[in-house]
Amino acid sequence: MPVLEPHGKNCYRIPRQGVMKADVIVYLNQSLYEDFKEEQPLQQLVDAASLTGVISPVVGMPDIHTGFGLPIGGVMAMDASEGLVSAGAVGMDINCGVRLLQSNLAVKELSVPELKKLIVAIEKRVPSGIGQKSKHAGLVSRHFNDLLTKGVAHLASIGIGRAKDLESIEDGGCMEGADVTILSQKAVERGLQLSTIGGGNHFIEIGYVDKIYDADAALSFGLHEGKISVLIHTGSRGFGHQVCTDYSSEMKKVAAKYNLYIPSAGLASVPIKSAEGKRYLGAMACAVNFAFCNRQWITDDVRKAFSTVFGGNDADYGLDLVYDVAHNTARFEIIENKMMLIHRKGATRALPAGHPENPKRYRSTGHPVLIPGSMGTPSYVIRAESAVAKIYNSVNHGAGRIMSRTAARKDISVEQLKAGLGAVIVSGRNYRAYLDEAPQAYKDIDHVVDTFTEINVSRRVARLRPLAVIKGEGND
Repeated sequence: MPVLEPHGKNCYRIPRQGVMKADVIVYLNQSLYEDFKEEQPLQQLVDAASLTGVISPVVGMPDIHTGFGLPIGGVMAMDASEGLVSAGAVGMDINCGVRLLQSNLAVKELSVPELKKLIVAIEKRVPSGIGQKSKHAGLVSRHFNDLLTKGVAHLASIGIGRAKDLESIEDGGCMEGADVTILSQKAVERGLQLSTIGGGNHFIEIGYVDKIYDADAALSFGLHEGKISVLIHTGSRGFGHQVCTDYSSEMKKVAAKYNLYIPSAGLASVPIKSAEGKRYLGAMACAVNFAFCNRQWITDDVRKAFSTVFGGNDADYGLDLVYDVAHNTARFEIIENKMMLIHRKGATRALPAGHPENPKRYRSTGHPVLIPGSMGTPSYVIRAESAVAKIYNSVNHGAGRIMSRTAARKDISVEQLKAGLGAVIVSGRNYRAYLDEAPQAYKDIDHVVDTFTEINVSRRVARLRPLAVIKGEGND
């Protein structure tokens, strides 16, 4: 069983041993460490540290919990020339991510009846739950290939969203290298899900800026205390799931021909420069762009819902895009003068002030990093400090589970869920459908955020409080 040994404040290490080619480093504050009982995610990090071409260390985030292959909250860097790429180390929901909109509406001026009307108006436009199809299926079909290769810029060109949104999306809303010719027919058939949020931990949340910690950064980000905000959390839906399924299967079949040591099926890998590796990266980029477009189309639908409920034009209410960050990607990056392929699974990129790949508007502060909590708990906007480079410019992507979905459904009652939610409105479905997403099933978001702020890897900018949440049934 892998054993964590102290390695500095809020930091623990599993030194390389046996077949490991890299150390494992896990970041937990004292409270999270004391409560950490899972063995499997540590073994998954050890397995990742045993792959050919891996760069030391392999990193576990404060929200770490068991995944398939690489744990959720795992970061693995590979040498871009000699290393491997693993579909499982990216995950099924490629570019699951979060975006934040800031309105100019004051929370004290929004009544509960108006809030409920807004939720209904959003739900009429944005389907939620597993297997749901887009209400824009005709447009999706006509523009599908362009959306996968050009990303959000193409959506903007056909009037979906605002042109200035592109200034506030990771990669400008388009990862290069997308290749539609290598997608399976089944993946294409599952592509009619743009502007849907799916199930599981995906959501649309209406909240407000509850507290500002860094006034200068908050002003740069356009965040104002007491103003209504919207968080959107979803990804590439069934399309990305199929891409991962297709290429995980292929990688498992061909790994032997490259004489690779593969410690688990979930970490099936191929050389980055192999034909299979290049095909996966091209298909993955399609799914990344699909997800960016998904959140952009939802943004457009949310803005229109505000107009429906409150009248006028959506711009009357601000609803400016603060930022959109991706989770679950593999991307080439230069860190400390070395080209790497960074696999982030349940982790998000976090660029500090001055980093040249920040959007121009955030060059002096570093881009906003969005850390959503669970239903009923706060979310945070943070920014990275220069020390983040030692963990591949990465931080955690959320609170992280402490209970499996099965255990949560078994051990958490509807009454406990309602108590955890407090006054937060959850869109009108049976509460029992959301037991696996209860706040009690997740780690304390403050401990998770504190883990990095206490060691100057990141800094809090603002805290968001939820008012109402739209979630779909099912887990995808």
